[in-house]
Amino acid sequence: MGPTSGKPPIKLFIADDHPLLRIGLRLAFESIDTITIVGESDNGFDTIEKVQKTAPDVSLIDIDMPGLSGIPAIRVLRKVMPGMKILALSTYNDTNYIKNAMQAGADGYVLKTIDIDNLARLIEAFHAGQPIVSPYLVNLSIDLTPEDARPDHPVEALTHRELQILRSIAAGKNNKDISTVLFLSIETVKSHIKHIFRKLHVNNRFEAVIAAREAKLLD
Repeated sequence: MGPTSGKPPIKLFIADDHPLLRIGLRLAFESIDTITIVGESDNGFDTIEKVQKTAPDVSLIDIDMPGLSGIPAIRVLRKVMPGMKILALSTYNDTNYIKNAMQAGADGYVLKTIDIDNLARLIEAFHAGQPIVSPYLVNLSIDLTPEDARPDHPVEALTHRELQILRSIAAGKNNKDISTVLFLSIETVKSHIKHIFRKLHVNNRFEAVIAAREAKLLD
């Protein structure tokens, strides 16, 4: 069945060495019009070859596969397929894994605990270039500068309202959701977000959430 929006479906490639996971994703995505699976693989070498042949829009790549693992495969694919979106897939919610994936060229890092509906929505938004903050997608806008080389930017205190909005952003809510929940106009929400960015010395929602976690503002 074709996509109801009239747009062509997002071409997705899945690389994971667990056949049950690939089968489960394949069956689940069969009922989702906006995404079609164009290929699968269970190791890094096959992933590199098959991705180039199938030219997907988004590749979901397990970072822990036999033979050539996902990290070096991502590194190669980033060079040969620069326009493709790459989501690293992992069971590890660990900063070192995230940084390794980022340095290799991944655009996002998805935990395997994500459910299929959230994964589908995430892939759609990710492909559309929308900013994503999700409990299941660890943002890869992590500062890789060594700690001793970072400028000293103390975090300016946020107001109660700004903290409410920041926590809403971390929960994955967009401006419209926030305005509805907090009974604010969208313009007011945007104004608060600009103040949050300035105070946290960040440029986008991703960086704001990372900075907030580091400053323990979301605890």
